[in-house]
Amino acid sequence: MKLVTYRYNDKTSCGLVTGRDLVDIPSAWPGPDAPHSVMEILRRGPSCLKTLAELPKPVQCLPLESATLLAPLPQPGKLLALAGNYAEHVKEASLSRGFQLGLSESPRRTTVPRPFLMPASAISGPGDTIPWPAYSKQIDYELELAVVIGSRVKCASADEALDAVAGYMIANDVSARSVTFREGRSQRPWDEFYDWLNGKWADGFLPTGPYLVTKDEITDVQNLRMVLKVNGQVRQNANTSQMIYPVADVVSFLSHLMTLEPGDIISTGTPSGVAIATGNFLRGGDVIECSIEGLGTLTNTLGPRPQAFYEPLKRSASM
Repeated sequence: MKLVTYRYNDKTSCGLVTGRDLVDIPSAWPGPDAPHSVMEILRRGPSCLKTLAELPKPVQCLPLESATLLAPLPQPGKLLALAGNYAEHVKEASLSRGFQLGLSESPRRTTVPRPFLMPASAISGPGDTIPWPAYSKQIDYELELAVVIGSRVKCASADEALDAVAGYMIANDVSARSVTFREGRSQRPWDEFYDWLNGKWADGFLPTGPYLVTKDEITDVQNLRMVLKVNGQVRQNANTSQMIYPVADVVSFLSHLMTLEPGDIISTGTPSGVAIATGNFLRGGDVIECSIEGLGTLTNTLGPRPQAFYEPLKRSASM
């Protein structure tokens, strides 16, 4: 099933995409206790998904093009992401910026995933314009497979981990590669790390969608083609088989750090081809198309470059 959050006639609802049609779930639900959001569907668990899969046909539909698709989970529980989960991306980042990310000959045997948290305000949806934050002059793209948790899980083994997964989405982990408050700053240990982390937190910097595709529709999550284009030009072309840590290992690892709950999103890292390696950063008005086999295409546009940038040290010096 393809679950969506959508807006139609100024009303926001949840639905199922079937070909070129959209089924409104609250209207089609067989009973008075209909779910009214994708988050509610996930929290109700497998029985709710089963009811949706068995909705009687025919049901009343809307033409898909008449609705505006939003982020499937506009307010996720936890929003997690992975740094350095594709070997070629680790290499290109190290060569281009000198980041000492490190990569052993057998990383799955000798290292562990590197997760980080992002604010829910980073979420945006299909077709949204990504705001260019006023603290960075270099904006990058990162095509990623996003995993959506469907059941509460703690300390799961890799063999058990996929049982907790509800489905998958496309994510674009947009990244600010520079910060305007570096100039004139006294250098301290870890500054570079925090600059990188700050670059992940801007509003709208994690477009997701266009659908949440339930896991039963994906035969092998570790064999999905991934392509990202900027203004029609291919920038990233990879496969989820190239992950250092596959989805099962990632979910298992995170479940040992924290309890994962329905509606949590895990973005699983990006392959090579990002702008940090080529210097070909995004420009205002660029159209970014992210495609993953079986999950559709997520398209967004980068907003205009700010006329003025945030320079806190200069402001302090003038006071």
